[in-house]
Amino acid sequence: MARSMPSWRASWAMPETGPLPLRWPCPGSGADGEWALAVPHGGALRLLIVPPLFDEMNRTRHMLVALMRHLGVAGHAVMLPDLPGCGESVQQFAAQSLNAWRAAMAAAAQAFGATHVLSLRGGALVAPSNLPGWALEPLGGDAVLRPLLRAAVLNLRATGKQANSAALLEQGRQHGLTLAGYSCGAALIAGLHGAQPAGEGQRAIALADLNAAEPAPWLRQEPAPAPALAQALAARIVMDARA
Repeated sequence: MARSMPSWRASWAMPETGPLPLRWPCPGSGADGEWALAVPHGGALRLLIVPPLFDEMNRTRHMLVALMRHLGVAGHAVMLPDLPGCGESVQQFAAQSLNAWRAAMAAAAQAFGATHVLSLRGGALVAPSNLPGWALEPLGGDAVLRPLLRAAVLNLRATGKQANSAALLEQGRQHGLTLAGYSCGAALIAGLHGAQPAGEGQRAIALADLNAAEPAPWLRQEPAPAPALAQALAARIVMDARA
């Protein structure tokens, strides 16, 4: 039985500045939908956060929660949904594709009444392209795949098997492939190959623009807080929103 938690409709106006777990209606997830963290403030800015893909999603979680708190204190509404197949999703990762994730993020934006979007890294590939906002260190699909394929090649060679990235990519495009422990369907790998972010009205932010004196959380081996980056990113969003 699903846990009894408030829905986004019931909790949108609750006077909280800390993230709350809420459900939102997601295509393919049935009547219960999917989970999100949300700061249900009623500010003029209602920000949808689209997380990075694969392990980078887990590594940035602490930073994103801190970012949500900063923005909540500033009086803005913020939503961080799980991508279908990830986190506590009821869907299977192997069934996902870029198009499925795009449809899910569009549904989340509509459900939360989002006015802006912030995507991180590969999340820029599935963020709603019709919303203004920001993309932190956006990546194309090949840049997302490259380190995953490289790690898979090294693992195969360590067992005495011959492998290269080009052959693995073609195998994945045809039959699917397990990368970094994720069972990727052929549609996901084929979709990532050659994909580029489509958010023409979204401002790209480089890590260097934020002057945060700490390593990017997605570059670390384990999830860890990044308080300076969270604060700097929140300040940038608040400043741009006032302009």
